[in-house]
Amino acid sequence: MTEAELKDRTRKFALRVMKLVDALPRTIAGRSIGNQLFRSATSVGANYRAACKGRSLAEFVAKLGTVVEESDESHYWLELICESGLLPLKRIEPLLAEAHELTAIMTGSHRTATKRLSSNRKSKIANPK
Repeated sequence: MTEAELKDRTRKFALRVMKLVDALPRTIAGRSIGNQLFRSATSVGANYRAACKGRSLAEFVAKLGTVVEESDESHYWLELICESGLLPLKRIEPLLAEAHELTAIMTGSHRTATKRLSSNRKSKIANPK
């Protein structure tokens, strides 16, 4: 998946979550969980874009770590919505799957970038100039 495709996918995820949050009941639980989900889901795309603009591999790795955390957090809030009965599972399932997939994709990218960063640092230590 290309950088542009992931940017688009994370943006669409945020837009879909925004619609879901609007459908939550106007209860204390609905508003509280909705606010948390709104923040984490929109943060996925924003932080991925920031990672792509990173000035160094270390900055990319750090920002991508945040993306992993935010996508996993989004999955958590979606699970709570489902388990609490705030919305029917049928409405939440596609977003649960997308949050899970985004977390998996970003986790894999983070691991790869971390290994590359680690090997870059080792090579500089082993071959000082």
